[in-house]
Amino acid sequence: MHILHTESSLGWGGQEIRILTEAEGMLARGHTVTLLCPRESTIYHEAISRGVAVVALPIARKSPQGLYAIVQWLKNHRVSIVNTHSSTDSWLVALAACLLRNPPPIIRTRHISAAIPDNAPTRWLYTKASRHIVTTGEALRQQLIAVNGYSSGRITSIPTGIDTGRFVPGDRMKARRKLGLVENVFLIGIVATLRSWKGHCYLIEAFAKLADEHTWLVIVGDGPQREALKKQIAERDLDDRIIMAGNQHDVLPWLQAMDIFVLPSYANEGVPQALVQAMLCALPVITTSVGSIQEAVQHEQTGLIVEPKNPQALAGAMERLLSDASLRQRLGEAARRYAQERFGLTAMLDKMEAIFTEVGDA
Repeated sequence: MHILHTESSLGWGGQEIRILTEAEGMLARGHTVTLLCPRESTIYHEAISRGVAVVALPIARKSPQGLYAIVQWLKNHRVSIVNTHSSTDSWLVALAACLLRNPPPIIRTRHISAAIPDNAPTRWLYTKASRHIVTTGEALRQQLIAVNGYSSGRITSIPTGIDTGRFVPGDRMKARRKLGLVENVFLIGIVATLRSWKGHCYLIEAFAKLADEHTWLVIVGDGPQREALKKQIAERDLDDRIIMAGNQHDVLPWLQAMDIFVLPSYANEGVPQALVQAMLCALPVITTSVGSIQEAVQHEQTGLIVEPKNPQALAGAMERLLSDASLRQRLGEAARRYAQERFGLTAMLDKMEAIFTEVGDA
């Protein structure tokens, strides 16, 4: 097959990483894969570095120029399927299909749990223009069925797959020495794009309640909230115990350096990749019940669940793990086993390939 992905987002996070991971997997299986995206987007440059064919088009915003560019590209290139990912590119592709004589079928991947508008145009986009919908978690699938009334037979949940052979527990002290981190501290960590709904501000508030000067926090990732978070850290005089590491091309050593992983999201989640990666590294995790997170983390079994936007509850969960080594070990080992069973890369590629084949042959 020739699989075409479109992505209008300029940012970088789990959604963009999934697109490229899936593209690399399909290339390895013998398919042709092309990505259309804005030249100024991070994914454009990442695709080049990973050997994924990428074409720059002006599709960062809904515009006649973007629509024309997609129409012209599809006229000149035959593809088996189009997989759209963000709202803007989904609309542009759907409208372009209306202007083509024999348009390729469209699959819409829904990565986040944000509410979908209940209006006629949006219903057309999801039920008529798109041949199939893929969600990154079952909770997102059920949301589309129960809230939006979309047909269950046209929606499939396929969580993002992680390379279980690569994300493994490591030597914590060795990882810290490699990264230049302090060795003789408890290290709490988060890996996430610095967006408001990832809950970093609540994590910092909770961390400020921990009096132990031998407990540090490392924040891996970058994004629009960076300056606000730096200001919050400075205002609470925590600069000496909080490390803002920025974006890291390889997050594995950072995960292996941590004692505890925290993801206090309060909106928009499917099954977060970084959360599953942390679980595969046998880290005890603290998170919330937002989106499809509970498909990975069950309270007291594979991690601890706290109420979103509640620094007090978050601090209590961190203190509990910090003071109980046996609990950290039990939750970490259980998390690793569960993630290995449910969130492997091969399973995701098998399911996506089956959807592509079914829709492409229909």
